[in-house]
Amino acid sequence: KEMLPLVDRPCLAYVVAEAVEAGLTDIILVTSRGKEAIENYFDRSPALEASLEASGKKELLREVLLAARLARVISIRQHEPKGLGHAVLTAASVVGNQDFAVLLPDDVIDSPTSTIGQLLEQQAQVGGAVVALKNVPRSQVNRYGICAGPYLTPQKMQIQQMVEKPAPEVAPSTASIVGRYVLPGRIFSLLEQTPLGRGGELQLTDAIAQLCGEGLVHGLHFTGTHHDTGNPMGFLEASLYYARKRPEYAASVREMLKRMDDSS
Repeated sequence: KEMLPLVDRPCLAYVVAEAVEAGLTDIILVTSRGKEAIENYFDRSPALEASLEASGKKELLREVLLAARLARVISIRQHEPKGLGHAVLTAASVVGNQDFAVLLPDDVIDSPTSTIGQLLEQQAQVGGAVVALKNVPRSQVNRYGICAGPYLTPQKMQIQQMVEKPAPEVAPSTASIVGRYVLPGRIFSLLEQTPLGRGGELQLTDAIAQLCGEGLVHGLHFTGTHHDTGNPMGFLEASLYYARKRPEYAASVREMLKRMDDSS
């Protein structure tokens, strides 16, 4: 699903472009069996490039070259689906003990400034871990990691509590984590000591929560429009949103939607 296209490029490409815009140059893809297309997308294909050049498809050629040049891409394999925490831990040997960012490709964010860049800027000031936050309806909190704590500014929370997918009646707030994190290298040792949590998986939020007592976890309500492409309606909304942003498609999309409304 990471390779499903929003208009003419896969969801993953939008997320990698966001990371590159923030100045990140090394991208680690944590993949699994059957997802070789992800690795191939960021590889050079001289035969394809020559064919596109010869046929005059310059715009498509530009997209192909952009994917290959965005960043230095490293791919590692998660052999068992044991949750997001386990996927992050899989990258420990490549990341080392330095601070790093985590971006989930299901979450595509359109923003005037890179969302992960906003978090990196915040983390440079406060250290520790910083996560992206977005308020959701209380009826949907059981789909997200939920955070609570005092607000230092209207956008910045010092997180004191993190709960993975709580029931609506016991959720401490409606501030949910969107798939963007900036984490200290220390998180790897915490993940190694964290027991399996909800769903029998290693939950990243369970490891981050261990830093809350030290005042080392902050949340930022980011600037931008978020789309969850991991579900059918979210993906459809994102497709229409990005198509309407493109000058060459905007009028056709509006006309198509009007025809559908008129015929219903």
